[in-house]
Amino acid sequence: MTRARNMPPPIEDEWPAICLVRPQMGENIGAAARAMLNFGLVQLRLVAPRDAWPNPKAEVVAVGADRVLTKARVEWRLEDAIADATLVLAATARPRGMEKPVWGPREAAEKLRAAIAAGERPVVMFGPEAAGMESDEIARADTILTLPVNPAFASLNLANAVSVFAFAYAEARQGESVPSWFRDAESPPATQEELETMFQHLEAELEHGRFFHPMDKAPLMKRNLRSMFLRAHLTGQETRTFRGVIKALTIGRGGRKKDDPE
Repeated sequence: MTRARNMPPPIEDEWPAICLVRPQMGENIGAAARAMLNFGLVQLRLVAPRDAWPNPKAEVVAVGADRVLTKARVEWRLEDAIADATLVLAATARPRGMEKPVWGPREAAEKLRAAIAAGERPVVMFGPEAAGMESDEIARADTILTLPVNPAFASLNLANAVSVFAFAYAEARQGESVPSWFRDAESPPATQEELETMFQHLEAELEHGRFFHPMDKAPLMKRNLRSMFLRAHLTGQETRTFRGVIKALTIGRGGRKKDDPE
């Protein structure tokens, strides 16, 4: 089928990527894909979908957006799905006491445009239909994305939540200027993979030094430490420098020896 002579070219942005974490219903995945393509977003990632994939129900509901589904990247671990991301947003109505910036959809859309212009690779995560994302999943995000829903009835359908964000992003795309909020591309931001390597190195040394006490508080303490570093929005070079600092502080002071594996 040929495009009508006066039809404008499609607007399709590779970034930001939309990541559905443990989605349960194929229909919601299909509806989310349709909403994405409606507003010019094409990169979909799925983490541990409940039902078999590809999902015929998703294809039926996508109604023409099946190419978003065909290109969808499926992973079984969240860390693999966002490993290449340099900025992660977690869509949730409950910040759960974490010290993270909280953006509404318009603010998020404008700042993501700035991030992409500066060479960042943002991913926006949406949790499963039944209960949303778990605290450890939200802890991986740099920022919380909240939607202006009725607090007395805050539960929003997964596909509808994606639609609200996608619309806000499409609206921001029509703006005349991109706000300069992120650092320039000369200092590439750290990927989630680089940050995770740094966090694991730090946590291993802190465990060796018996920092996490009492042990039942260790998960919360680790989440708080991660949130602190995520707010700094480190570059890849900064993560490598900090790992060097960790190594220098632990060598010869009761920590790991110089030739110990990291």
